Amino acid sequence: MDEERPLDESYMREALRLAEYARGRTSPNPLVGAVIVRDGIIVGSGWHRAAGEPHAEIHALRMAGDLARGATLYVTLEPCCHYGRTGPCAEAVIAAGIARVVTALGDPNPAVAGHGIERLRAAGIAVATGICAEKARRQNEVFLKWVVTKRPFVTLKTAMTLDGKTASRTGASHWITGEAARTRVHEWRDAYDVILVGIGTVLADDPSLTVRLPHRTGKNPVRVVLDSMARTPHDAKLLTDGAARTIVVAGERADPKRTALLQACGAEVVTFGRERPDIAALLDFLGAQELTSVFVEGGAAVHWSFLSAGLADKMHVFIAPMLMGGADAPTAVGGAGFDGPQSALGLLDMTVERVGADILVTGYPVKRGD
Repeated sequence: MDEERPLDESYMREALRLAEYARGRTSPNPLVGAVIVRDGIIVGSGWHRAAGEPHAEIHALRMAGDLARGATLYVTLEPCCHYGRTGPCAEAVIAAGIARVVTALGDPNPAVAGHGIERLRAAGIAVATGICAEKARRQNEVFLKWVVTKRPFVTLKTAMTLDGKTASRTGASHWITGEAARTRVHEWRDAYDVILVGIGTVLADDPSLTVRLPHRTGKNPVRVVLDSMARTPHDAKLLTDGAARTIVVAGERADPKRTALLQACGAEVVTFGRERPDIAALLDFLGAQELTSVFVEGGAAVHWSFLSAGLADKMHVFIAPMLMGGADAPTAVGGAGFDGPQSALGLLDMTVERVGADILVTGYPVKRGD
């Protein structure tokens, strides 16, 4: 088995590469890639393209045809064994005569959760698991959180100067980062179900929060505005451009006339919390609608709301090579702040890369010492 591992990892990396073709298109399903190998040759491959469409294994089996008999299937997630939007892949694998199945991850979906592998083994198919597991886990971090907790995976994005400012003391922020960084942001938007901002961003910038990439296909993410007093202007782009569904999250104290006007302008208005929007309740609401990922492009107060409550799963921080200065210039995270370095948040599994002239720091927020 140890001798097979290098080859197994090589073919699994190919399956992971294929799965990436559908990023942003499969929600609420996972990203899945599959490769079928016979006598050292790839005879079939595929990836899951969208919810309701055939799974990766089915695409690969169709390509392989009769060559699947006696071959090895590499698949990034455990084959399903239940009827959902499509039929059970485990039964299709058995019927095709596959001799060996190699998976990266088990599927935590309660409808699968090991039963797919059990079914394959019961049919006499050899099964190896855990190949490239960490890469597969990161690739499907959104699905893995949502399918277990029913809450969406939350990523915070911010851009700041070397001295930590997100805008000047006058509020000017266009543009702190360069074109390459801004393109990366649109690529992230394209991969998420929801874009979330606070009312401060809407009032200051009147953003559209759409995806602007050349040759892109697919719908724009749902737009969510945290707006406790229902102050979103009735002529805001979010309400008038018709580009995507827009949800305004108001507080219980919001003026009913304002909320009625927003609804008349096409927004969905939901109420969570009294003084400020209840972020946890909002995430439960979004998750129940099979919205599995949220991309937060908020200001300092919004970021603090997520970070202080432990509701941010990931962070992208662009650092631009400039110094803004200004004691009153806004910073990336506001709120009361933590009491000291020992109670502050750190970033786990941090990566650093250069994007154009800017530096991008990515990591997973965690309490220091945890």
